[in-house]
Amino acid sequence: MSKNKEKQRLVGPWRNIHGAVWIIGLAILALRDWWWPGILVLVAISMVLEAILMQYAPQAFEKIEPPAPSSPVAATPMPSSPAPLASEHRVDLLPSVCANCGGPIRGHEVKWTGPQSADCPYCGVNLPMGKS
Repeated sequence: MSKNKEKQRLVGPWRNIHGAVWIIGLAILALRDWWWPGILVLVAISMVLEAILMQYAPQAFEKIEPPAPSSPVAATPMPSSPAPLASEHRVDLLPSVCANCGGPIRGHEVKWTGPQSADCPYCGVNLPMGKS
């Protein structure tokens, strides 16, 4: 299947019919002990059924939306609500980026080592307090 072609899946009773073809086909293969060439025949029957449905019953399919591309930043799970920081932690004094590795600094991600002392979550260096 090409990358540009929209993906579709069967819906409603058509999906049930397609599933029934597979179950009945597998039952026949098991009873006849005709696994190796039989599975190829079953796959072919399944493909022919889908082709016939695409031709004569296009309403049997629904389009599948491709997943949105994710960025590396979006791949890291963010807490739904950040844990409340102790009042002694001065988040406003944290730099916006680490002076050592350049990573972004967020109050809920740093490792607090004291009331006004924190380590970078990426490289572990102690962060200088004060806006930068």
